[in-house]
Amino acid sequence: MDILKGNKYGTHRVIEPKGVLTQAAYKIDNDMSKHYSNEIIVDVISLNIDSASFTQIKTEQQGDESKIAAKIMEIVNERGKMQNPVTGSGGMFIGKVAYIGEDLKNRDLKVGDKIASLVSLSLTPLKIESITAVHTAIERVDVVAKAVLFESGIYAKLPSDMSEQLALAALDVAGAPAQTRKLVKEGDSVLVLGAAGKSGVLCCYEAKKKVGAKGNVVAVVRKPAYIEKLKNLGVIDNAIIASATEPVDVLEKALAVNGGKEYDVSISCVNAPNTEMACILPVRDDGIVYFFSMATSFTKAALGAEGVGKDVTMIVGNGYTKNHAEITLDDLRESAAIRSLFEDTYN
Repeated sequence: MDILKGNKYGTHRVIEPKGVLTQAAYKIDNDMSKHYSNEIIVDVISLNIDSASFTQIKTEQQGDESKIAAKIMEIVNERGKMQNPVTGSGGMFIGKVAYIGEDLKNRDLKVGDKIASLVSLSLTPLKIESITAVHTAIERVDVVAKAVLFESGIYAKLPSDMSEQLALAALDVAGAPAQTRKLVKEGDSVLVLGAAGKSGVLCCYEAKKKVGAKGNVVAVVRKPAYIEKLKNLGVIDNAIIASATEPVDVLEKALAVNGGKEYDVSISCVNAPNTEMACILPVRDDGIVYFFSMATSFTKAALGAEGVGKDVTMIVGNGYTKNHAEITLDDLRESAAIRSLFEDTYN
């Protein structure tokens, strides 16, 4: 077998258009018979589809699991990767290492190790042989498949003290709690939209740790049961029931539980579109708006903030920050309540 030398960032896998990185490419090469000296090939066990992407596909296919599976196969067969053409987002995978290129032999990794990808499926060459199960409640798809990690790709070995599916659920949103830890300060008031989902719960947990006794972590949720869940977890100070697509309602209710004051930080973990202004309006000038949600339109966010005269710092939801995997897995180790919730929901 000929061993080829590829580009560090995977541009050798780009089919069209030439000259772009694999995330921006429409179609990439997912031929797994080609072995490059600076690639890792993984036998994939499960895909965690990005929440915004899965929600869009599930809605389009009216919740029919066979149609959801067919749509995912259609996208991957057409594009060589799992990148939703509507949302542009992907997800991540867990699997077992099948091949390590010669240039990467010095890594702390061996064939047979189970790993989770920490780069998006929207840039990852993926070849699916079959989809064996679709778990609509947790946005997970079990597959027989292979995927490529490039030299620049990051990954985490699956921990020995928790199940694969628990680690997958947590690592899928690892960027959110880790970024929250960086952005929130002691005494801050923090508004978390979409607080009842897995990224939202972890963001609330990190925010609550950082703000201390003088801070205020407020959840925006859609149902009263979610408030009870979050309070039982001990991750919030207050909560409101509102739709993130109705910014004025969110603003009025959010200010009411914050002493009439605007917030220092807001965090969007909402998996639906048209929620940008609900994140921006409640935040003070010079405050921070962190858009973790891949359903965010940054055009709407930028022009919307301009339109209401808000001088806020808006952070793109980068799924990577230093030590994000370790931070997120440690959150599950620290909080027995959150770990129990994740085990009950995602195992």
